[in-house]
Amino acid sequence: MEYVGRVPAPPLDLFIDDIYCLTGVPRHRRMNVPPMPSAHLFVNLGEPARLWDSDPSVPPAVITDGWFMGVWTRRFLIEHPARVRLVGVHFKPWGMSPFVDMPATELRDRWVPVDAVWQRSLDRIRNKVGDTASAAETLRILEEELRSRLAEAPSRGLDLVQYAGRRLETSHGAVPVGALTDAAGVSGNHLATQFKSHVGITPKRVARIYRFARLIVSVDPRRPVDWSELAQTAGYFDQAHFSREFKDFTGHTPTEYLALRRRFPAEQGFPPDSGPMPAD
Repeated sequence: MEYVGRVPAPPLDLFIDDIYCLTGVPRHRRMNVPPMPSAHLFVNLGEPARLWDSDPSVPPAVITDGWFMGVWTRRFLIEHPARVRLVGVHFKPWGMSPFVDMPATELRDRWVPVDAVWQRSLDRIRNKVGDTASAAETLRILEEELRSRLAEAPSRGLDLVQYAGRRLETSHGAVPVGALTDAAGVSGNHLATQFKSHVGITPKRVARIYRFARLIVSVDPRRPVDWSELAQTAGYFDQAHFSREFKDFTGHTPTEYLALRRRFPAEQGFPPDSGPMPAD
């Protein structure tokens, strides 16, 4: 399967990490995806995909066209079709807010059909892309749609969330929330309220996900792994807490995860993201 991605031009890059195309036959059809500091848009140009929540009370879904996903605080599983043709967006945790007219809490830990959020947009995108558009042209079409959807004026509180979110991003979640509120001159309750509005979760939970992402991306399965050192570097100072959170986020112990990564190395040409892992 081929991955082609790029960072969009300003001002979209303030809200989006990358837009990308996935095409071809996947090496692994079922992927277990832990929480990552991203919200997502997927436009499916091929056969349906299937989604499962790690919460067994949530029914699975078959996605024919496309779906939005807010920030996830638990893992989910995606099953790709036998041949993939998909274009997607990795939003920053707060990045979906200026593109959708709904509270971020309604997208947290959920998949929502694109047409329920952007009415009558999917057919327009699919018609422009057609069956033969190159990856570069497909990305251009999606970027054009995103640019047309970007709100002209930021909604209340988004500037604050961007400021605090960027500090969490660059520090990999290491900045204490108290330092964020002091620097911004706001109360902890006010910052939490704005994060829930624009991200769907509190800044403390965003910090946890950035911290976990730093750890998981730093794992090199080709070499011996000192989990204690990696955990401390990522900001975990309680080994029991690290082990518990790792199992919650991945469904595996660190030892099990490393064995899985060694059995199934990352595909060449994909971005350096060691989060999603084969589930088959």
